Amino acid sequence: MPTLLFGILLFQVPGVVGLDAFSERARLSLLMLISIGTFGVPALLIYYMYRQGLLSSLHMDDRTERRLPYLVTGLIYTFLTFLFAFRMQLVSETAPEVAIILGSITVSILLVGFISLFWKISAHSVGIGGSLGAIIGIMLKFSETDLFLSLIALTILAGLVASARLHLNAHTPAQIGAGLALGLTVSLVTVFWLV
Repeated sequence: MPTLLFGILLFQVPGVVGLDAFSERARLSLLMLISIGTFGVPALLIYYMYRQGLLSSLHMDDRTERRLPYLVTGLIYTFLTFLFAFRMQLVSETAPEVAIILGSITVSILLVGFISLFWKISAHSVGIGGSLGAIIGIMLKFSETDLFLSLIALTILAGLVASARLHLNAHTPAQIGAGLALGLTVSLVTVFWLV
């Protein structure tokens, strides 16, 4: 979801995240770095945990098996946010919004990990809800009508994700609704207060 969200932001409304002066190639490189850090590295580490017998399934159906993957993923996202906020000067000085939005995603992941200690919330719903919340917040705060079609597509995708999770009996409607609400809330608050 972070790759999808940043793909929309970097190529549809780069001015909102302070990257309108960057070339398309530079924005693509930034998107690749975000994709590797938020998807590639966590996916490889989770697969490694599975191969080492720390997880019985890559689906992580058992709530207790979700703890370590979410902790590791949260740490990776925290490191990536720190990197974008303090170590990549070109991005941190010209586009601090990138680190702020990435930080909100990190907060969402850490909250999912914490909630998973007690209850099985839908991480898929948190992800799509966060993307929706960021797009809605940016549209409202900056009057960005260019994001309307992306909003429609993400809304349809949210419905498909929720339906798939229900169809697979992976979550209850309450777990999916809570995930959507969490993602939406964290993203909307971040965009309105910090971006």
